[in-house]
Amino acid sequence: MESSPGLFDDAELPARLRLPAAQTPLAERLRPHRLDEVVGQRHLLGPGKPLRVAFETRRLHSMLFWGPPGVGKTTLARLMADAFDADFLPLSAVLAGVKDIRDAVAQAQAAQLRGRATIVFVDEVHRFNKSQQDAFLPHVESGLFTFIGATTENPSFEVNSALLSRAVVYVLEPLDAGDLLILMQRVLPGSGVEAIAPAAQQRLIRHADGDARRLLGALELALQATQRAGQQELTADLLEQTLGATLLRFDKGGDQTYDLISALHKSVRGSDVDAALYWFARMLEGGADPRYLARRLIRMAVEDIGLADPKALTLALDAAQTYERLGSPEGELALAEAVVYLAVTPKSNAVYKAYNTARAFAKETGTQPVPLHLRNAPTKLMKNLGYGKDYRYAHDEADAFAAGEQYFPEGMTPPRFYQPTSRGVEERIARRLQDLAERNTRGSVVSALQPESDSVAPKPPAD
Repeated sequence: MESSPGLFDDAELPARLRLPAAQTPLAERLRPHRLDEVVGQRHLLGPGKPLRVAFETRRLHSMLFWGPPGVGKTTLARLMADAFDADFLPLSAVLAGVKDIRDAVAQAQAAQLRGRATIVFVDEVHRFNKSQQDAFLPHVESGLFTFIGATTENPSFEVNSALLSRAVVYVLEPLDAGDLLILMQRVLPGSGVEAIAPAAQQRLIRHADGDARRLLGALELALQATQRAGQQELTADLLEQTLGATLLRFDKGGDQTYDLISALHKSVRGSDVDAALYWFARMLEGGADPRYLARRLIRMAVEDIGLADPKALTLALDAAQTYERLGSPEGELALAEAVVYLAVTPKSNAVYKAYNTARAFAKETGTQPVPLHLRNAPTKLMKNLGYGKDYRYAHDEADAFAAGEQYFPEGMTPPRFYQPTSRGVEERIARRLQDLAERNTRGSVVSALQPESDSVAPKPPAD
């Protein structure tokens, strides 16, 4: 792979890039002009890979680039326009409106009359609403222009299905450490700095977090500081003086949010306490709201632990309340304590499964009448109609259990929703349910052998 021109040697740069360094950010000045200069995305640009094949076979088609910031989405769109000698019309969904879309259509029509192809590139396409996205459909369908959209959000949720069906989605990945090191080496020639200390390189890699634009922005400031200090090597100490706070990649409400919370939830469910703490810390360092994490921990307690350890829910609720009292950063320790407890305690989703099964069963079986003996009878008319007749008040029976009593609608075979595990407290619950089931069986047999009686057992006050 060839090296790019030096950072400050404008004589070798294309005319459109010969601007003072103070006016043009380093990331823009170092933007690749040939496909072989692109760093990263080997799964798309390597030999035989989809985008490489598209460039080599000149198969121009509408597409969506989905990936985090600073990984080359805009660069690839520009390179495609150059490779296919097409007019490039960029739009930013943050700033553009319907008028801008109409103007782009008019320019594409004019280009078509001149026999030229057009690529309309929409950055942050997920910020366009449905009607704005729909405005592209007829022109993509007719072939007036090729549509390329770039988004940091999941297209499945943020891009209209009609537009999505007409474009190929390419997923771009964050740059790895090797990719970022290549970029650092490209910057050095002509920068006035001879080397970057290994410790500074590693610090820059951590700061960039896979984002080439973030890397180059930080490196530009650090190199300028190194020159002003009259040094030939960028050291870690000098770098720290120019770096701001590093926030890990995290987009509140976006894919990163759900990916990270999914990793935390699955680590807790899998009883990996260290992984759970790692993902918890990742979200906090990335700027996640601790209250959001507290709510999710409560969800984990009821969904994945349940009655295997009823104290888990109490501890999660207490941790959330403690955070409200203490705030950050002290309250975050209470949440971390909950993460650890939830990860190490016995797990059960038996109640979660029972609840979902019961909901589905109730929906499927429809509105079954409540048996007369279970109905409340607050009035004389209701009593005369048989409401509450023969109801057995459990507290008046041995062990406060009315063996053999029926609580489901008449004629319905009692289903078994809740099936406790053999873990934690549920082991005791399982034994209790087994004992009750056996007593119910014996009670049903005895009841069947006894003659019917008009007597009514004492009942509690009306509900």
